[in-house]
Amino acid sequence: MGMRRRRSGELVIEQTRDVAAVRAFLERAGMSARGVDWPPACFVAAYLGDEPIGIVGVECKLDSALIHSLHVAEQHRRRGIGAGLVSAARKAAHTRGARMLYLFADPELRGFFERLGFSEVASERPMNDLRTAPEAEYYRAHPDELARRCALALDISNDGLIAR
Repeated sequence: MGMRRRRSGELVIEQTRDVAAVRAFLERAGMSARGVDWPPACFVAAYLGDEPIGIVGVECKLDSALIHSLHVAEQHRRRGIGAGLVSAARKAAHTRGARMLYLFADPELRGFFERLGFSEVASERPMNDLRTAPEAEYYRAHPDELARRCALALDISNDGLIAR
């Protein structure tokens, strides 16, 4: 996915700007590559050595962000890589000024995201807060698919602050 050399066997999670590689990874996984070239979007990839094994996208709009396209290669699941990608996406969103982080998930994945601090919200919240983000525009055009997802949110407004 990138041109940087990594040590064999080392797990690295980092942002990538290689849109072509992100698109290829998502397509190999059977996922949509919509929004990969949207200027405010960013992608975070997990690598094992130089092999890309996971991805997550972040779409930011003012003080809200939406994570999407989370995928970890089947043989690398249940090792904390998905949680690491969500954590990195959370940091990327916060760095870009987001105070609220949203996602749309298949209902069977709700427990995974709840363990990471997300809670269910009405789908109107992320749809309104991120009105022009590619993922929200897609679901607006495909309400039947939105109805099969649950909307989840996480307040990240205090991320990075030191409480005294």
